[in-house]
Amino acid sequence: MAYAYLFKYIIIGDTGVGKSCLLLQFTDKRFQPVHDLTIGVEFGARMITIDGKQIKLQIWDTAGQESFRSITRSYYRGAAGALLVYDITRRDTFNHLTTWLEDARQHSNSNMVIMLIGNKSDLESRREVKKEEGEAFAREHGLIFMETSAKTASNVEEAFINTAKEIYEKIQEGVFDINNEANGIKIGPQHAATNSTLAGSQGGQQAGGGCC
Repeated sequence: MAYAYLFKYIIIGDTGVGKSCLLLQFTDKRFQPVHDLTIGVEFGARMITIDGKQIKLQIWDTAGQESFRSITRSYYRGAAGALLVYDITRRDTFNHLTTWLEDARQHSNSNMVIMLIGNKSDLESRREVKKEEGEAFAREHGLIFMETSAKTASNVEEAFINTAKEIYEKIQEGVFDINNEANGIKIGPQHAATNSTLAGSQGGQQAGGGCC
């Protein structure tokens, strides 16, 4: 499937916050209640459409355990977007956000778009972190913010797509050097084609797979 751009994402956060479930819901539109701990990194991909252009998201889902932190760090380099996830029912996962953010900013390019996600919004009765706290943290650190539920799929599409929109806007503004793939952006074969042959035939979003 031809695409105009490829954006590389990384999903980060503590163990058990739902990173793998978010990825699975976005790529496969399904929820898996029991998920093995991610060992190192897992991978997913999907096509979306922004501004009439096909964009391929290549998403790396990282392990949350401290023992895998060095592997995770190597994936920050070359990521255009990051989803920083906490669990609204576990205060400790919110408290650890500062450490994750420092790690991300230290090892990534300075223009990486970071989306803060408060996951498991379907478990309102067990909430330990108020939405306002997530919003305040995002404001303070210049992040985009959303609450999601990987189980019900609430805001999952929006989280991934809004991150892509922000990256796309930065490309239009000249913030990203798209000729440097270290920024996590790759120009695709569709980019060279004329928009007129594309826009009519490729509306909507399509699922994709593969690794490149």
